[in-house]
Amino acid sequence: MSAQKVFFLVLLVLAFLPWGSFAFQVSQLSATVDCEEDYDPAKPWVYWYWMYSAYSREGITADLEAMREAGLAGAYLMSIKGPAEPAHIDPPTLQGSEEWWEMVRFAMEEADRLGLKLAMHACDGFAVAGGPWISPELSMQKVVWTDTVVNIHAGENMRLALPENYEGYYRDLAVFAFPVRDDFERSSEIDRPTVSSDISSEDLDFLLDDRSPDYLATNEEGWVQYEFEKAFTCRSIRIKTHGNSYQAHRLRVLVCDDGEGFREVYRLKAPRHGWQDWDYDYSHAIPETTAKYYRFVYDKQGTEPGAEDLDAAKWKPSFKVSTIALSSRPVIDQYEGKSAAVWRISEELGQDLLPIENCVSLAELKNISQQMDENGRLKWVGAGGKWRIMRFGYTSTGHTNYTGGGAKGLEVDKFNAKAVRLQFDKWYGEALRRAGPELAEEVLKIFHIDSWEAGSQNWSPGFEKEFLARRGYDIMDFLPVLAGVPLISADQSERLLYDLRLTISELVMDSFFGTLQEEAHKNGVLFSAENVAPTMVTDGMEHFRFTDLPAGEFWLNSPTHDKPNDMRDAVSAGHIYGKQIIQAEAFTQLRMDWNEYPGMLKTLGDRNYALGVNRFFYHVFVHNPWVDRKPGMTLDGIGLYFQRDQTWWKPGRAWVDYAERVQHNLQKGSPVIDIAVFTGEGLPSRALLPERLLPVLPGLFGEDRVREEVIRWRNEGQPTREKPAGVKHSANIADAENWTDPLRGYHYDSFNKDALLRLAYVEEGKVRFADGSSYEVLVFPGKRKMNPNAERMSVEVAAKILEIVKDGATVFMEKLDYKTLGFKADEAGLKEIFTQLFAGSYAEDTEPSSWPVGRGRVYALPFEQPDFSMLEIPADVLVTDDEHALNQDFAFAHRRTEEEDLYFLSNQAPKERLLTLSFRIMGRKPVLYDPVVDREYAIGQWIEEEDRTIISLKFPPNGSLFVHFRDQETEKEGPFGRNWYEYKEVMALDGAWKLEFDPEYGGPESIMTFEHLVSWTERPEPSIKYYSGTAIYRKKFTLASGDKERLWLYLGEVNNIASVRINGKDCGVAWTFPYQVYISEAIEEEENLLEIEVSNTWANRLMGDQLLPAEERITSTIADLERLEGKALLPAGLIGPLRILKEY
Repeated sequence: MSAQKVFFLVLLVLAFLPWGSFAFQVSQLSATVDCEEDYDPAKPWVYWYWMYSAYSREGITADLEAMREAGLAGAYLMSIKGPAEPAHIDPPTLQGSEEWWEMVRFAMEEADRLGLKLAMHACDGFAVAGGPWISPELSMQKVVWTDTVVNIHAGENMRLALPENYEGYYRDLAVFAFPVRDDFERSSEIDRPTVSSDISSEDLDFLLDDRSPDYLATNEEGWVQYEFEKAFTCRSIRIKTHGNSYQAHRLRVLVCDDGEGFREVYRLKAPRHGWQDWDYDYSHAIPETTAKYYRFVYDKQGTEPGAEDLDAAKWKPSFKVSTIALSSRPVIDQYEGKSAAVWRISEELGQDLLPIENCVSLAELKNISQQMDENGRLKWVGAGGKWRIMRFGYTSTGHTNYTGGGAKGLEVDKFNAKAVRLQFDKWYGEALRRAGPELAEEVLKIFHIDSWEAGSQNWSPGFEKEFLARRGYDIMDFLPVLAGVPLISADQSERLLYDLRLTISELVMDSFFGTLQEEAHKNGVLFSAENVAPTMVTDGMEHFRFTDLPAGEFWLNSPTHDKPNDMRDAVSAGHIYGKQIIQAEAFTQLRMDWNEYPGMLKTLGDRNYALGVNRFFYHVFVHNPWVDRKPGMTLDGIGLYFQRDQTWWKPGRAWVDYAERVQHNLQKGSPVIDIAVFTGEGLPSRALLPERLLPVLPGLFGEDRVREEVIRWRNEGQPTREKPAGVKHSANIADAENWTDPLRGYHYDSFNKDALLRLAYVEEGKVRFADGSSYEVLVFPGKRKMNPNAERMSVEVAAKILEIVKDGATVFMEKLDYKTLGFKADEAGLKEIFTQLFAGSYAEDTEPSSWPVGRGRVYALPFEQPDFSMLEIPADVLVTDDEHALNQDFAFAHRRTEEEDLYFLSNQAPKERLLTLSFRIMGRKPVLYDPVVDREYAIGQWIEEEDRTIISLKFPPNGSLFVHFRDQETEKEGPFGRNWYEYKEVMALDGAWKLEFDPEYGGPESIMTFEHLVSWTERPEPSIKYYSGTAIYRKKFTLASGDKERLWLYLGEVNNIASVRINGKDCGVAWTFPYQVYISEAIEEEENLLEIEVSNTWANRLMGDQLLPAEERITSTIADLERLEGKALLPAGLIGPLRILKEY
């Protein structure tokens, strides 16, 4: 149904529905959840970090009791870092020591006593899996080499230098020799050009020297120039940056012979890369160029705004470089990423950058390994001339579980199943043994792999055997390609490197994740894991098939570190692999501002619920070993302060209860999602972000969004912003909050090669992934940032696409000149498949918008229609507001069980909104459920039109609701035949209040009188002005009328959370809009005592303490509080106005 039609129906609904205020919070009314059901799967968890080897038994008990008090299911126990200097607790308890394991067992016993569950990580720290028991032989490995050019004559011998090694650990693989042309062996390091610049007048010769610690840094556009004594032929440029510098990898290369008439020959292209990108330099192939002058121009025009897959571009567009090395050698462009040494994605080489005559033929390539002895001495009788001799071997990458402490060590080899079992046994297995079978069975429930922060690896002992078995040829014959040496041709070199990455990805799945799954299940625990991208070179979704609990991560107020792609990877994989629970590490924060409270956090949480998450584990609950120090221990200045000494911890239970209710509902049934988008076969790979899907399905996004994206991508002037304060970055980063419903009523997932080949089949025209979700439409995008070589496709994938289309699937594809993947490929077979798939157009080059294939149909991309109405697939939810906007600032999730369709609906705007919602459903009765107050009621007014149900609802600022469509009407009464309640004021609660502050938190000793409600910060008393904690407001009143039915207390402005009691009876917690609680069951007709406990955040007290001498301070924390200096105090306390309202 068109947007215009929906708007007409909106007007029709508006004509007969009575408008009024929306009834929101109620704490004492009916619940929809069956109390006999097991609620545990729906309860949130926390990350429980034990910091700096500083722990105490009393602190552990206090922590766990606070978790139970807050309604949490359990905790992911992770020990982080070794002892501080000086130690926070002396002596420290080193991880892995006998004393430490006793602490862990004590924590398990206490958790068991309290009915809590625990999860543990794979190692000390949170990244990834390593320890002191991992020897270099069992650690992550990489290929290394030395490179020597010599003139060799018959009978000569030489000693080859030992390649890079980790602490003496090195093993040889092979020695290769091949002839080289004289003009391949010049470089800027040898020829030593004169270096000049309009950026700096300093001596810049260090740019020619890899070993120099110096670097050039500037924010002003300009150039660096190399002047050679004679013309120099350049075929490749190696860039070494100083920290993050996207600009260093997009320099314009200009040349001339006279120093004046410069012409541009190339612009360097930065590969897609992640945040852990420091292991290797960047090698850029350029068109063969001969000139005397080379000028490298730093020009910001065209700068991308940055993303998870272009991390360096997130930051200020500075130029920071320590080496610009020119070489006459041809190299495989960006071979460091293509060889899986580091997570990077770049376009394949073309003949323009690497003509075939510059490649080494197999006839020229000589394996002379047998001619080198164990000491590296080469005895080789070869032909005369100039030869390049490369000694290849492997060593440890040197990566460790660096966030650990006493049990820190090398990261385990992810290709070695035996080593992976050892790692499991030494840490998690030891935890199981320490607990004993009975305690472990009751408490230790989850084995977890957290952030992958260990880089990539591209070798392992025996890797060549695995490669041969999987790919059908011996990679040992082609080792130089891993060092960037082009073999045979550009195309064949790329195929070889693809096979390498494919084998690596398969081994990570089979040997690491497959082994860990087996070990976890063998020990009766669930397997939880977060993302591998953008660090390890793999399919970024496939590892989730081995997990029981896939998990992503989202950040609070930290756009440079937020992880929307992590979330898409986990959610999409969870759906296609049929995982019932999809987790999120929730509210991670780059810099604590100490101003966080539940009402602030709700919108972000709801957005991720709508994305597909249905269980949070909060980041972070830090173990506080001191029971007399507040706020106490923290994860330095990182993370949400969500632990027992949080000022609002006790009333914050209401927020946790809300999460439990939402998660309980969102764990029901299966997700309803219309579109599945192929990630491609390129490796590494990830799920598609919505902004990357826009060029593929522009019509669904709409003209306005397309126009906005064009402007954002232009990034004119490279604007920056600070968020949080002190963190300057690109203002045009694609913030997840702007993509809440990007396809305007349609949802999409991504799917990968593994799911397509193993799981996909057609059922009643939909593509289903085995036990996972089903989809109306499959989309196979063309070239894009994360898959620049989309024209590469394997015969097996092409054949599967043809199969599902013939079986009745609807597929959208871009018509490309498809080519095969891999070194051994059937090009003719692929062409035959596409001849059928494109109904002859592959050969004839015709371009129909769609064509039938078997029982299915293929549509050409890009798709520019505003919806899929021509497929009879209307949008799932269409939302319009009083400004006629379509699906703006709105998020939803749709799930289906045998009994009902349920929709989670989130107003993402900080204002009250009247919305009309048109649902793609007919014939079922809508029922409203408010998860904030656990209240279900019948909807009084709706209409059915053109197979849709249309309902108007009012949402408070950032409000959320469920609509359940059931075959039977609810027995719960509704708001008098309407869709929301209205209110009239019964009485105002103005005048004076008595306030009781807590002296332990620095508050005044005596009861205070406020003649009227004001922020505590407006009071002159320092003990109130800087107070952080809870204060009790008291007032006596008599109800103005005798009718006490359906009464609510509206609190007005609350800073930041309030618990209400009347006559000693609990009336609930006001923690989010509209800040009102139900009071009819507590109020009396005679005099009533109203008590309101209001809690603010830690910010004001911490700022106040910064003004005091250390010995007079009330607070104590290890966190650095300098960033609070100079900030304004935050409004605190109850501001009002307070009113008693009657619901009608």
